[in-house]
Amino acid sequence: MAEESQNSNEKFDIKIVHDKFQASLIDEDDIDLELYLESFRELSKFFALLGSIFKFVNDDLQEKMDHLYSLQTSEQYKRVKTMIQHEKDKGLLEQRDFVSGSRTLLRIHRGLDFIRLFLKKLYELDHSENTSPICKEAYNQTLANYHGFFIRQGAKLAMSLALPTKQDLLITVCGNEEDIQRAIELLPDTLSVSNKVYDLVENLYTIHDLHRLP
Repeated sequence: MAEESQNSNEKFDIKIVHDKFQASLIDEDDIDLELYLESFRELSKFFALLGSIFKFVNDDLQEKMDHLYSLQTSEQYKRVKTMIQHEKDKGLLEQRDFVSGSRTLLRIHRGLDFIRLFLKKLYELDHSENTSPICKEAYNQTLANYHGFFIRQGAKLAMSLALPTKQDLLITVCGNEEDIQRAIELLPDTLSVSNKVYDLVENLYTIHDLHRLP
């Protein structure tokens, strides 16, 4: 319990997101899955630091990240392209009793779409402006497309009531002024490499026609 409390107090480090995503890019058409997950775990910390408002996203994504980590013992699950091809060739995507890595990653991929869009809008916001509108915009354009009616309504209500100004949000997730400035300066490059990673995974799912995995 003490370890859990300590971890919850850790601040978000955008450099980890940038460096791990950058290192995950392989041969212009593949992704190192472990490095992808390490970067995404840091992104999930950003939202965990905001409290219960993002619990509906975070709990689900944490479970999926843990499952993909557990598959790393197999060589077929070291890279995204290899994982997808392996599961297609073995017919694993149709097995009801098998928790597919490709299906699991697709849910995380959708979460990345939400996070990168929210961070882009956050970067463009004035420090005194409230972050609720941009969060709802990002949610409506991404995750809302995959959530049921009651989850969507509850998420939007929470966003309307709980989110602070940009300045207060940055203080919560980054800490002191020096760390805030560092995060702001690195955010454009982080968004750029995040977009590369997102587009590459998006393309792999398009090539294999897997966007509609149940």
